[in-house]
Amino acid sequence: KEPAAFARAPGTSIGSGTRAKTAVLKKVVLVSPAMAEANNGNWHTAHRWSQFLSGHCDIQVMPQWPLNATTATGAMPDLMIALHARRSAPSIAAWAEVWPQKPLVVVLTGTDLYRDIAHDPVAQKSLDIASRLVVLQDAGLEALQPAWRHKAGVIYQSAAALKPVDKSTRVFRVVMVGHLRGEKDPATFMAAARADLPASVRFDHIGDALDAGLGLAAQETASTCPHYRWLGGLPRAVTRQRIKRAHLLVNSSVMEGGAHVILEAVLSGTPVLASRISGNVGMLGADYAGYFDVGSSAQLAQLVTRCAIDPPFFALLKRQCAQRAGLFDPAREKALVLKLVDSLLNPRTT
Repeated sequence: KEPAAFARAPGTSIGSGTRAKTAVLKKVVLVSPAMAEANNGNWHTAHRWSQFLSGHCDIQVMPQWPLNATTATGAMPDLMIALHARRSAPSIAAWAEVWPQKPLVVVLTGTDLYRDIAHDPVAQKSLDIASRLVVLQDAGLEALQPAWRHKAGVIYQSAAALKPVDKSTRVFRVVMVGHLRGEKDPATFMAAARADLPASVRFDHIGDALDAGLGLAAQETASTCPHYRWLGGLPRAVTRQRIKRAHLLVNSSVMEGGAHVILEAVLSGTPVLASRISGNVGMLGADYAGYFDVGSSAQLAQLVTRCAIDPPFFALLKRQCAQRAGLFDPAREKALVLKLVDSLLNPRTT
């Protein structure tokens, strides 16, 4: 079958016969340069996939491979899944050198797709080595050259749905979730907060200052702009509750592989305003009404204002987001992850 088929199958559960075959797998290593302390989308993907595979194989998550000589020679893993073509490149190259015949999956991030693979030979080599490639939204396939695209498929990320709540009628709250770094473009969010907005609008920004200059800008904006608060990094459960209670989530990124916070908003009944980039369009659909041009704080402010004062437009965004919710169902993602693993470890059964 075409490799992309593993990502286009319906989100049905894997049957018991497939599970029995998967159970013979001795070991899968999942390499994630971002571990729990990073509290970012890549780590959440690694953790979620390890949970999906637990009980179906001996799964170990690690920041690099091999961690030591024992891991390389004693455990004899059967499959590697690596997140991030460039940052996991040493692990990918080491795997290919030790076990060139064993399967290797590379999950591509936004910086992989929309920056590194265009010019970085190290990232390109990771794609050449991989048995299969995974992108996290449909538009990601278009970023791949034909030599790579034929072995790529789509697996949308997922999260548990949260029961929507009634939103505040006094405050129209807009939340951005993302660490303060250039790729997330928090400056556009801050600039929009300084615009001429309805008095009820409040902007909340959740995320650690990974860029010191952006952290200072957030502090200055918070001290001078009554519409803006910088809340810093928060635990995921707390963040999800804030997304659920907000009226809008904003993603202003200049590049995304498939923003986890977008699906968390969709699954919480909170519509999204997003920069018109490939990664966001792949998540929300080409006809979504809530896009603004990258870096355009004026367009973002206009959209926020329209949502606050134009109930039919706000209802349209909610309907469009609800129509995408099925893509982000955990059962669907789990089925596709297990199908991918089975296709590599038991190729005659798929």
